[in-house]
Amino acid sequence: MENNKKLKVGISIGDMNGIGPEIVLKTFNDKRIFEFCIPVIYCSLRNLNYFKEHFKFDIKTKVIKSPNEALIDCLNIIEPWTFLQEINFGKCDLKIGELAVKSLEMAAKDIKNNLTQVLVTAPINKEAIQSETFTFKGHTDYLDSKFEGSSLMFMVTNNLKIGLLTEHVPVSAIKELISEELVIKKINGIYESLQKDFSITKPKIAVLGINPHSGDNGVIGNEDDTVLKPALEKAKEKGKLIYGPYAADSFFGSGNYKNFDAVIAAYHDQGLIPFKTLSFGCGVNYTSGLEIVRTSPDHGTAFEIAGKGVADETSFKKAMFSAIEIYLTRTQENELSSNALTFFSLPKNKKNSKFN
Repeated sequence: MENNKKLKVGISIGDMNGIGPEIVLKTFNDKRIFEFCIPVIYCSLRNLNYFKEHFKFDIKTKVIKSPNEALIDCLNIIEPWTFLQEINFGKCDLKIGELAVKSLEMAAKDIKNNLTQVLVTAPINKEAIQSETFTFKGHTDYLDSKFEGSSLMFMVTNNLKIGLLTEHVPVSAIKELISEELVIKKINGIYESLQKDFSITKPKIAVLGINPHSGDNGVIGNEDDTVLKPALEKAKEKGKLIYGPYAADSFFGSGNYKNFDAVIAAYHDQGLIPFKTLSFGCGVNYTSGLEIVRTSPDHGTAFEIAGKGVADETSFKKAMFSAIEIYLTRTQENELSSNALTFFSLPKNKKNSKFN
C-alpha cells in the first residue's frame, strides 16, 4: 500500500502483567505488517524494551511526541510515562492498572484529535484499573463517555457477528434492564453498523429469547412475550429483517446462526459462550456505534500464561486489520483488499491459545 494511504493505528498497551505486550510485539515481529499500517503504541520505551528483551524480539522502534512524527517502517512509541515499571507477570497490580489507563487515555486523546485513524486496545484487567478517578467497568464504558454515538459491544468474525442487549452486568440485573426501548435501540444500532461498517445492504438479524425456550408462552417467564416480541414487531414495521425470538439453547448447535448476518443475545454469556466456542482466539471485539473505530482481541489478559511466550497473537492481529477494514469501508477507501487480511490470518485452534 502507498505510504500516504497507510492508516495510523493507535495501540493502547493494556495490562502489562498480562499477555498484551507479547501479542502486540508478536504481531509486529512480522515485518510485512508495516506494509499496511503505521503503528503508534502508547507505552514507555523502557518497558517496551524490557518486553522485547524478555520475548527475544528484534523490532525497530522510535520514540515520538505526536503521531504526526510517526515513521512508516517501525513501531512508533508515544510515552504516557517514561520510567521502567516493575513487571510481575500474572499478578493483579493497581500501579500497572493505572498505567494501562494512562495509555488508553492518551490513545483516546490522539484519535479524538484525528492524529490516528483507528484504535486497537490490548486487554486490561478490570479490577486493576479501578480508582477514585477511573470508575469505568472497561474500555467500552470509557470510550462511550468520550466519543459521540452510543456504543455497542459487537463480537465479530467473518461468518459470525453477535451483539448484546446487556453487557457487563450481573445476571440479577438483566430482567430490569431489558426494555422495549432498549431492544429497539440495539436493533437499530446493529442494523446501522452492518450497513455502514460491513457493507451489508439489507441485514438479516436473529434475536435470541431472554428466558429458556423463549419463555414457553409464559410458562418460564413472560418477558419474551411482553417486551421482546412487541419490539421485534415494531422493527419489522420499519422494514427491517428481524427474526425471533429463538430459543438460545439450540440456536448455535443447530447451525441456524449461519442463516443470519448477525445475532442479538440478551446477555453477556448467552452470546459470548457460543461466540468463543465457535471462534476462540480468532474473533474480534468491535465497539460499534461510535464516531471512531475501536477493536480489541476477543480474550482477556490471560494471567495464567503471561510472560511464558506462548500467547497466540491471532485475535489481536485480526482486531487490527478489522479496524483498518471497517475504517476504509466507512470512508469508502477500499485500497486494503480482503486478500491482505486473509494473508495475515493464521490457522484456527493453534496450540497454547488458552486465553480467558
